[in-house]
Amino acid sequence: METQLIQTKLDELSEELKKEVFDYIDFLILKHYKGRKKGKLKFDGEGGLSDLKEKYTSVELQHKAMEWR
Repeated sequence: METQLIQTKLDELSEELKKEVFDYIDFLILKHYKGRKKGKLKFDGEGGLSDLKEKYTSVELQHKAMEWR
């Protein structure tokens, strides 16, 4: 499928629907590659948001993460 065609269709969507499209793309990538990459899980991002724990609760961070996508 052509990248330009995908972009044209994305441009027609609301921001909320674009988020759903991106979530679905992430789902497809995980589904396709699940089990193909063997090895231990990496926790490179562990503690990456620790500087925000004083500013936000965990629920607020979940909401912010949705906004940041």
